[in-house]
Amino acid sequence: MSSKIYVGNLSFNILEETLSDVFAKFGAVASCRIITDRDTGRSKGFGFVEMSSASEAEKAIRELDGQEVEGRNLKVNEAKPQEKRNRW
Repeated sequence: MSSKIYVGNLSFNILEETLSDVFAKFGAVASCRIITDRDTGRSKGFGFVEMSSASEAEKAIRELDGQEVEGRNLKVNEAKPQEKRNRW
């Protein structure tokens, strides 16, 4: 299993530091990024967390999927590779 995790249904006000702290309870967080709209800079409501090991990532997914953080129930699962998109 990859150590990169998709995190959806995030509060639009959550900070990367807060999200990182939530995942740090399950192991070392290598990186944390909340995806933002390029025009407005506002959160799109999802992000990615990379854990140092696959076993830590698996535990975080099991424990955090469906858990409430800042008033929203998180959707947490293994990140899928980004699909190639045609640019016009």
